[in-house]
Amino acid sequence: MKSINSEKAPDPVGLYPHAKRVGNLLFLSGVGPRVKGSKEIPQGIEAQCRSVFENVKSVLEASGASWTDLVDVTVFLTNMKDDFPVYNKLWAEYFADNPPCRTTVEINCLPTPISIELKCIAALKED
Repeated sequence: MKSINSEKAPDPVGLYPHAKRVGNLLFLSGVGPRVKGSKEIPQGIEAQCRSVFENVKSVLEASGASWTDLVDVTVFLTNMKDDFPVYNKLWAEYFADNPPCRTTVEINCLPTPISIELKCIAALKED
């Protein structure tokens, strides 16, 4: 088992790594849209979606993985009714070529005042 942290993704808000590799599986901790090196949170669901997707890419790259290695994504939204249409449109843009499995759930809140967080699993090639 190997813990991985990205120098490009925002720091975790608790004591946990960005990702953990077990065999050829990569488990990402919840990734939000905060901006690396600050507590800045992009405003609006579109900006937060784009930021969270970029943060996931950064963690994947630090782990030796790529966007196309994602196999399962759980998406947490704090406002399904208002935010789902925009998020779903952007999902189709980012995952047009090879969409992973996806589950989207609405939750009451997240640890910081963000609207979206992703929990991802990727399958990597063996070393």
